[in-house]
Amino acid sequence: MERPTLTDVLLARQVVGRYLDPTPLVRAPLLEEELGVSLHIKVESLLPTHAFKVRGGLYLMSTLSEEEKARGVVAVSTGNHGQSIAYAARAFGVKAIIFAPEGSNPVKVAAMEALGAAVRLEGKDFDAARERGESFAKETGARYIHSANEPALIAGVGTYALEMWEKAPHLDAIVVPVGAGTGIGGVCTVWKTLSPTTKIIGVQAQEMPAVYRSFKERELVALAEGHTFADGLATRVAFSLPLSIMWEKVDDMVLVSEEDMAWAIEALAEKGQLLAEGAGAASLAAIRHLAGELQGKEVGMILSGGNITAETLSWALSVYQGKKRVRTA
Repeated sequence: MERPTLTDVLLARQVVGRYLDPTPLVRAPLLEEELGVSLHIKVESLLPTHAFKVRGGLYLMSTLSEEEKARGVVAVSTGNHGQSIAYAARAFGVKAIIFAPEGSNPVKVAAMEALGAAVRLEGKDFDAARERGESFAKETGARYIHSANEPALIAGVGTYALEMWEKAPHLDAIVVPVGAGTGIGGVCTVWKTLSPTTKIIGVQAQEMPAVYRSFKERELVALAEGHTFADGLATRVAFSLPLSIMWEKVDDMVLVSEEDMAWAIEALAEKGQLLAEGAGAASLAAIRHLAGELQGKEVGMILSGGNITAETLSWALSVYQGKKRVRTA
């Protein structure tokens, strides 16, 4: 797999721009005052699927041959990647089957089905579902769309990074939530080409640090188990293509706790008037963690998605308020 380049991102924008308007880059003065940074929030939750990954799905689908489209596509997802593929498949008239773990976010499952995909809930977690989906694709001949090891996905999601650079090319740092790694791969592809001195910082959930450990240890790491309410960050294994980009271009990675992300969800809602899921809020949690290092800097953050259930939102608000009851779903 060849890594995508800035040229690939520019080509992707020609496709993505036919389907999606650019998302806003907004300021939040109350958060800026609290954190001591000039904060530029890329609001990907305003896309039709309420998450950034639809950009990659659209571009990848446009690159498939007619034969591949006729065979249909298979993807595995906790929700946002699946919605991306479902949305893109509908746009291009392709049959899509999405495998998701049992107990997946019901809002995301319903959204995938509403977009026309057949959803199969199999396996206890993402990686168990991934094994089922990969086997199904081999058996049926469908085009399997990996959630990370796809250069076209990274080029497609890189279009949000390009939009950021066009609006705020002066950023000192950008903080990016990391699940499979396509988002940070797109940010690196754009920003380390156009603004090499801008620091790129990834953030993962403390409870599922597969990519964090892989980045630090310089080898692909798989976890035996793990759980985080931030399902967009819930991967037990790291993937080769995004890690190859990260090892070369990412400046640092940090971990945030479940309570850190709960705080960030509440802070974005109250002080930014923005709704974020756990993964989407993780970047703000990391900025708070790095407040001393980032003090006085121009900082970009990726609000990667806003697909949050009412129950999880209620739990996050209760944690922030100090009640810290045990989450049951």
